[in-house]
Amino acid sequence: MNLFISHLALYLCPTIIKQPMRLYYFILFITLFSFTSSCIPIKKLTYLQENPYESDTITFLRKKQEPYRLQVNDLLSIRIKALDQEKVGIFNPISDASPNATGEEKLYYDGFVVNDQGQIRMPLIGYVDVLGNTVDEVREKLEKILLEGYFREESNLYVTVKLAGIRYTINGEINSPGSRIIYRDQLSIMEAIANSGDIAITGDRSDVTIIRQYPSGQRVHRIDLTQLDAMNSPYYYVKPNDLILINPLPQKSWGTGTTGLDSFRTIATIIGAMSTTLLLINRL
Repeated sequence: MNLFISHLALYLCPTIIKQPMRLYYFILFITLFSFTSSCIPIKKLTYLQENPYESDTITFLRKKQEPYRLQVNDLLSIRIKALDQEKVGIFNPISDASPNATGEEKLYYDGFVVNDQGQIRMPLIGYVDVLGNTVDEVREKLEKILLEGYFREESNLYVTVKLAGIRYTINGEINSPGSRIIYRDQLSIMEAIANSGDIAITGDRSDVTIIRQYPSGQRVHRIDLTQLDAMNSPYYYVKPNDLILINPLPQKSWGTGTTGLDSFRTIATIIGAMSTTLLLINRL
């Protein structure tokens, strides 16, 4: 953008020199053009905006979301409790690979990974199909297998199945890009953005891209975070293995600045260059 304005100024210089009034209008045009095109409107920076024509908006937000269905490479934390402690110890292995591991490392060694065939491999039981199941469905399946072959009804069997955190990657116009893992059952995209230091001023909050995994492959979705209705979007909550991409605003590539101060500096530079050029031409 700066290069375009500079070329335009050089092209019009001969005419402007002869008519000072045109110089005044030209500088005014450049000033107004730079301010209006470069500054980012406040609406582009504000999250979850309500209807501006209503003083008190009542919005019904959908809290319930579709349960997550397991994909390949998901990591599960499975724990079994019962009165028979000897058998329970077999199904709750503790890896010898890293006995001092904690947190994510411990889950990596002791958890159960969904393989390429959509199965997990458990002691004694062997392979169990889990692809496309929810964690509750996997729990019910394991309870049935254990009660039929390994435990009695009076053993007070108790099985818990959880995802080993929500893993996602966020990239683009974000202050702290990278991969994250959150040990919670639910995470909104607003929380994911906050965990990464918020979207940069040059990021487009109205066009956030989410690449999500499904049993049939990956799909690309978009969400507008400047509208309050985004909270009702099926993509408002982060799913495991989501890739969140923050796209840039056009102002980033224009190079005229993103704030009023940046624009003023750009205009001052352009006017300074024009004045120097005009002085040089007048002396020729």
